[in-house]
Amino acid sequence: MVAGMKYRHELKYVVTAVQMALLESRIQNLISLDSHAGEEGSYRIRSLYFDDRYHSCYLENEIGTDPREKFRIRIYNGDLGRISLELKRKEHGMTQKIACPLTKEQCLELMAGKPLPVDASYAPVLQKFNLLVRTRGMGPAVIVEYDRVPYVDRLGNVRVTLDRNIASSQAVSAFLEPEISRRPVMPAGQHILEVKYDEFLPDYIYRNLQIPGLRQTAFSKYYLCRRFSQRGIL
Repeated sequence: MVAGMKYRHELKYVVTAVQMALLESRIQNLISLDSHAGEEGSYRIRSLYFDDRYHSCYLENEIGTDPREKFRIRIYNGDLGRISLELKRKEHGMTQKIACPLTKEQCLELMAGKPLPVDASYAPVLQKFNLLVRTRGMGPAVIVEYDRVPYVDRLGNVRVTLDRNIASSQAVSAFLEPEISRRPVMPAGQHILEVKYDEFLPDYIYRNLQIPGLRQTAFSKYYLCRRFSQRGIL
């Protein structure tokens, strides 16, 4: 792993609606709902993922290359006042996320596959991404959208998220629009549970996540949505 870079454990599970309801009934009385969840206890995440002209991100995900990286632009609940560029890196089963804010104008340029002007004041993650746009033709590949119920706990810096209504969209030019055309990518009644933590997962959380039939998986929303997209590998 790269020295000085913080990595986290990230466990993923495909769960049924019944399992999700059971897990949520346990978790909501155990740890706190994330303060960003809003009145309804959830928020909508929309991510625009990028890939280069060689489809490197898709292919590396498919064969399990280690380490590997993905870039995405993310918004929450359609809020254009909070647009972020994120680099997600996976190495030896651990993950790291580095992010920086983007202006709407910067986002529109990157959505069009255009590099930004060279500027030494950019955050390092934006510098790196901008270089890849120039040298490897990084451009928009697919939109991933879903509804998330997030729970957090300070001990272990734990984050437990329940993701529903996972869908993909090819309407990459409409990424910032209030509504976009999209298609579900999970069988009816299936959802995703994610558990993220730093050095350890507290025992009281671990015990309450143990339910019949729960099995860890190497699920990737990006990979699944890309497979179902016409922007997949040709």
